[in-house]
Amino acid sequence: MQQLAAMPESFEDDEDAGIDLLDLALPLLQHWRLLAVAPLLAGALALGVTYLIKPTFTSRTVFLPPQQQQSAAASAIASLGALSGLAGAAAGIKSPADQYVALLQSTTVADSLIDEFKLMQVYDRKYRFETRKDLAENVRVSLGKKDGLITVEVDDKDPQRAADLANRHVDELRRLGAQLALTEAQQRRAFFETQLKKTRDDLTSAQQALQASGFNAGALKAEPKAAAEGYARLRAEATAAEVRLQTLRRNLSETTPEVAQALATLIALRSELSKAEASTDLTGGPDYVSKFREFKYQETLFELFARQYELARLDESREGALIQVVDVAKPAERKSKPKRALAAVATTLAALFILAGFVVTRHLWRQSAARPEKAAKLAQLRAALE
Repeated sequence: MQQLAAMPESFEDDEDAGIDLLDLALPLLQHWRLLAVAPLLAGALALGVTYLIKPTFTSRTVFLPPQQQQSAAASAIASLGALSGLAGAAAGIKSPADQYVALLQSTTVADSLIDEFKLMQVYDRKYRFETRKDLAENVRVSLGKKDGLITVEVDDKDPQRAADLANRHVDELRRLGAQLALTEAQQRRAFFETQLKKTRDDLTSAQQALQASGFNAGALKAEPKAAAEGYARLRAEATAAEVRLQTLRRNLSETTPEVAQALATLIALRSELSKAEASTDLTGGPDYVSKFREFKYQETLFELFARQYELARLDESREGALIQVVDVAKPAERKSKPKRALAAVATTLAALFILAGFVVTRHLWRQSAARPEKAAKLAQLRAALE
């Protein structure tokens, strides 16, 4: 019975300990003038401050990066045996558009723009790395997921400089594209160009050695021309297969099917080459025979690389590193920052919430201080703070 009699008192204590909505509404209504006027004044002040900030203008350019096309040399490469896929393994590009975005954000492009537009003076920076950071904050490069278009947006205090900076990004990308082999055809062309130069030198050396040995028509009986050409072609294919295997191993592990297939092809070609050498007695033949073989080998290898080089050049001329500009950046007619209306509204709302919180907190503090049981605790709190 005593416990039941004590329950209403505990409920009353809980109600007294809680915060009623009237306790929150009362101080807000009492200070409604302050809550109405002060936030408006703060918003007006923020609006006035935005007029003191120098406006920022944004210019944008949109362009279509070079498109990767299906190589015209695909069918021709397949007919060359061991050379099939040789350059493709060295020139695989997963996402060319991402490469162009990375180039636009590279240090090379940034330094070129910094020097051309004297951005260290514009941004009032002493060090180049600080200028690069400021430029990166003012430039936004994005790639459209659906349309594949690259967008470059530049913020600057000067609308003309913002437009020039945006357009210069495209020009710098063109310049880098002319220096670097970016597309699949460009990489194949650069690869076979290097191989072609090396083979040309080796062919010249083999020809000089053949001429120095002296031509003897009777030697053709010991080394028929057809056998020499077949041996040379087989050796050239084995060399090409070895180069391809080395190229694959740079990018793939030993357990991948591509590497295993290339290794099997190389082993088979080497086996056939050993049989050809044994059947024609390479070491016991006259000196002219070995030099003639070497000459035919280099000649065949040169023809293979020359054919691939021309096909790569044809593909490169078809696709080209053509950057097609969709929207040229122009000086902005209106500022992009600061957004005066947004700043005024945000400041007004922030001031309203801060003042309302202050008014309610002060009211609850005073109510707590008026209660004897709370006053002692508040006195202890003040003493601890002092």
